[in-house]
Amino acid sequence: MIKSMTGFGRAEFEVNNKKFTIEIKSLNSKQTDINTRIPALYREKDIEIRRELSDKLERGKIDFNLYIENLGDETSSKINEPILKSYFHQLAKINTELNLATDQSTIQAVLRLPDVVKTEYLTLDEQEWAIVLKNIQKAIADIDKFREQEGNALRVDIVRNLTAIQKLQVMIEPFEPHRLDSVKARLSENLESLKSAGGVDKNRFEQELIFYLEKLDINEEKVRLANHCKYFLETIDEPVPTGKKLGFISQELGREINTIGSKANHIEIQRIVVQMKDYLERIKEQLLNVL
Repeated sequence: MIKSMTGFGRAEFEVNNKKFTIEIKSLNSKQTDINTRIPALYREKDIEIRRELSDKLERGKIDFNLYIENLGDETSSKINEPILKSYFHQLAKINTELNLATDQSTIQAVLRLPDVVKTEYLTLDEQEWAIVLKNIQKAIADIDKFREQEGNALRVDIVRNLTAIQKLQVMIEPFEPHRLDSVKARLSENLESLKSAGGVDKNRFEQELIFYLEKLDINEEKVRLANHCKYFLETIDEPVPTGKKLGFISQELGREINTIGSKANHIEIQRIVVQMKDYLERIKEQLLNVL
């Protein structure tokens, strides 16, 4: 079973008169790349959140967002009344001396002065965090399920392209006899020209002939290509993440297909090789998103 690295998970809940929203999004990436956006109060839990994400999602570019909305009338920001009054009286005194009016604009000016608004730093409630963590795990489970569904769609497309490569390999067989006849005719023609040029070194000719035939033989490449296709299909259904492993196998498939093309010496076989390369590129593109 394969999984996609693309997914989305979300959880919403309320606790302690606050509304929490958790969103997790993942995209394909060669490594684990986690980016978190969380309120300052929960910064101390950043490492624990990252551990949960990396353990469960394993790989990909992962964006984690935690939003908190206060549903009550409580706020961590408070007006420091003694300082506000002190600023106001000082400004009122200056306004009187300068014959300026003391009105609403004076209050607005005072509110922008240092220390008028103070922030009371809250401490993290561990019981609240336990509920938050449980919902983070729920959102991770949702994104994992999403990845499985995407992985099933990827598997169908990848297997379809690999099956096309296997069928194209079979299509090479009918052109093999004609290809060999062409090679033999070319060798005979070259042999006749050598004879007319003054004779042939028999031993040297046999060595060159063996080398030439081995260079054109594609049976080994066809056998390896068939074995790589079989191994690919076995690997794609392994229970562990196989994206990187499938990528390595696809590289081996490419090597065999390229070698068949370079040895083909036949226009129809070369056309088949081009089609095989096209299907292999489609597989490689899909594998970029496989976990």
